[in-house]
Amino acid sequence: MKSTYTTKTNKMKINIRLIFITLTAALGGFLFGFDTAVIAGATSALEKLFNLDKFWLGFTVSIALIGTIIGTMVVGKPADIYGRRRILFYLAIFYALSALGCAFSFSWISLLFFRFLGGIAVGGVSVVGPMYIAEIAPAKYRGRLVGMFQFNVVLGILMAYFSNYLVGLFGLGEVEWRWKLGIMAVPSILFFITLFFIPRSPRWLIKMGLIDEARSVLNLTGEEFVEKEIAEILESIESEKKKGKELLFSKKFKYPIFLAVSIAMFNQLSGINGLLYYLNDIFAQAGFSKVSGDLQSVAIGATNLLFTMLAMSIIDKVGRKLLLLIGSIGTAVSLAGVAFIFFTNSHQNLLVWLLVSYIAFFGFSQGAVIWVYISEVFPNSVRSKGQALGSFTHWIMAAIVSWTFPVMAEKSGGYPFLFFAAMMLLQFFVVKFMYVETKGKSLEALQKEIIG
Repeated sequence: MKSTYTTKTNKMKINIRLIFITLTAALGGFLFGFDTAVIAGATSALEKLFNLDKFWLGFTVSIALIGTIIGTMVVGKPADIYGRRRILFYLAIFYALSALGCAFSFSWISLLFFRFLGGIAVGGVSVVGPMYIAEIAPAKYRGRLVGMFQFNVVLGILMAYFSNYLVGLFGLGEVEWRWKLGIMAVPSILFFITLFFIPRSPRWLIKMGLIDEARSVLNLTGEEFVEKEIAEILESIESEKKKGKELLFSKKFKYPIFLAVSIAMFNQLSGINGLLYYLNDIFAQAGFSKVSGDLQSVAIGATNLLFTMLAMSIIDKVGRKLLLLIGSIGTAVSLAGVAFIFFTNSHQNLLVWLLVSYIAFFGFSQGAVIWVYISEVFPNSVRSKGQALGSFTHWIMAAIVSWTFPVMAEKSGGYPFLFFAAMMLLQFFVVKFMYVETKGKSLEALQKEIIG
């Protein structure tokens, strides 16, 4: 009886430890989401303060996204050499410097520099965070645990909107935008501190020859078949060595490249970053006041969080494809409704509800699936490069959408929303006929299925 109790207790402790490790790594996702959305509360002030037209406002917003592109391009190799955890330490420092730098910016150029620095952190975290969690998570929990990264992204978005709303209530005048952008330093420092309490990736440890440490990490995280997992990873690494250094852009990897690039492109062709960055401006155009626009943004962020949580709770049961298919139809219909409002200049009272519907379907599908899926489809030999490619595609598309959206919306009204709706319909057919399901399979088993 005592033995049974002890076994269950140890297993429970291991599970709690795994959750803590996942939440800590995913805190980088929280900062990712916070940094993405917090600018929405400052666009109007920055436009007036620096006398920016819509083109240069778009550049001011998207400079962070240009930083993310650089971050995704440069982070993969250091993560392979020095390990995933160490790179997360450096990215946490970048987040903190960016937040404080934006708060104390003395010119438009200095603001651009520190937003660019924050973008590098976001890009790096979008590669390393999901990769670390995927490598440390047992296969049967991997979808939900990697999904925690996206959950934290969405939570960060909600907290950014809520923070903007609270700061706006204090009537801080000309310095309000500085407080909105600077407050991110607090979770950045927390992220840095908590990283001291998580282990290194077991797959990276085995690659470095640190088998005993990897074994203890796998035991710590609740892996049921530790020795089998180690043997499979070793076999995979040996296979990689025999083949030599593999190039990502080769014929054998064309299918996982297609999967990663296409899901990343569709994520942004849904229009999500255009809406997140300019949500307050969209509400202002529809007649909402600044405070009510901030409050409506909180409602949008809360909906995003709720439906991402719902998707995460079932992603390992129903799979990735079904969520994407449902989301494709829901987002397309919602975006078509938003386009109708702007074309007809009527029924503005429905705008909030259509945007809530849109964000619900997005959070339930693309929002919950993208980082899980990209972290799964590449084999060990090119995973960091593949993850970087998926993130790079995501962020370069985000930069394009975010830079051009205010100009397009000003000149063409509902056409951007109609375009995004058409892209979501296209996504439905691509996912339906061309995507592989990854639920419940080990990374090594997926490698054999996708690559052969």
